Amino acid sequence: MSEEHKVSLANFFIFNSAYGPREGEEEKKILFYYPDNEDVDRKIKDVGLCEAVITFAGTFTDETCNSVHCQKTRQLFYQPEKDFWMIMTVRIPYSTKTKDNQRYVEYHEDDVQDSIFEAVLKQAYRMFKLFMGTFGYTVERGSIQNLSDKLRHFFSRYLQTLKLDQCDLLDICCGIQFLPLDKNTYLRIQCLINLLESHFPQVKYTAFLYNDQLVWSGLEQDDMRIMYRYLTTSLFPSVTPMEQEFQPGLTHYGRYTTGPSDLNDPSKPGKIPKVFVNTDTQNEACHLLVYRALSASLCLFVDASYQLQFDFFKEVDSFLGPQLSHVASDIRDQYSKRPQSSGEPQFKYIYFNHMNLAQKTTIHSDSNRKSANINVSPDTLRLISDMNSDLMKDGEDSETIVKACNDCWVVGKKSDEREFYVVINQKNANLTEINEEVKRLCTTSFANIFFLD
Repeated sequence: MSEEHKVSLANFFIFNSAYGPREGEEEKKILFYYPDNEDVDRKIKDVGLCEAVITFAGTFTDETCNSVHCQKTRQLFYQPEKDFWMIMTVRIPYSTKTKDNQRYVEYHEDDVQDSIFEAVLKQAYRMFKLFMGTFGYTVERGSIQNLSDKLRHFFSRYLQTLKLDQCDLLDICCGIQFLPLDKNTYLRIQCLINLLESHFPQVKYTAFLYNDQLVWSGLEQDDMRIMYRYLTTSLFPSVTPMEQEFQPGLTHYGRYTTGPSDLNDPSKPGKIPKVFVNTDTQNEACHLLVYRALSASLCLFVDASYQLQFDFFKEVDSFLGPQLSHVASDIRDQYSKRPQSSGEPQFKYIYFNHMNLAQKTTIHSDSNRKSANINVSPDTLRLISDMNSDLMKDGEDSETIVKACNDCWVVGKKSDEREFYVVINQKNANLTEINEEVKRLCTTSFANIFFLD
């Protein structure tokens, strides 16, 4: 009998060596350390060891150190800004087994892939930057202590939400699922957004989503990428689903997701997050006001210098409520006419486009991974991530076909800034037949996308 232990977070810390250059000032370097109850001497030793590794690696290459492999842990390094380092240490998953009445531990270091956890570390920085601004910006506008306080406030909560055992290729891609619509509906949405921004000039940018799929965004790609992740994995799941029918006395079914829950009670303005985007200028502060009708959500990025008044919320509700309700209802009707897939998908694949960040998957039961259900084995998913690492290192358009130990075929294809991975369960097929199956999938599911043969 064996006991399985999953990958878990051992520690996470952020430091800047320039803040404690003298002997006896080592603690000043540490801006944040998790777990907080760790002994100070231990924190200083961990930071000192990382500094030594970074300095030692720098004598051999101009590239920064990315990871350190140990038997029981894996340590990831990331330098998001000059002199600032983020370090994440994860425990290697292991099994406790018994043989000849002797218990022993078997570590599974191949289950921890650097590319995935490097992506998780970078994502943590981008999420902090979204809500707090860059590290340098925070120090310039406040102080080192102010940065340390913000890091503690943010990461003490954020790290609790990490599900390291569920991280995979989608964390590397960090893509966006788009909703295709007919041109008339799309133009109606565009017209609504133009009217809104004209009527309320304090609204700097907007983004329109339906059923957690992006339809339109006025943000830069990198801003929208991390915003999309926040919306679909944190904000939207925390909101109670809206009623699908009109309630008596209501002229529309629009309401605020962030903002006042009751427009008849000015004493309850609700919580409105402040976010920092980099679309027009760096670290541009905006209020994030999210308005929802049915399954349609409109994100309004309001200039942070504008003081939000209760009358503003009422005006936006009067303007948006009826129009967004009608648009959402039309999209719902159009959406319901599409054939719905049931059961296990015929083809299991992951598609990602680096140019527009479009992402599509049938390997995951839920593309935004609100559930942990996947349609392939964990080993197969790790094989796909390894393929991704190889294709990214090569840089050229190429294709890799592998027959896995479980007799399934895995195909990885990189073509014109697009990546495509497909799993085919045909035990007795040969390379030619697998190649034909991939072509058939590209023809049926990706007819408008060009793949090099």
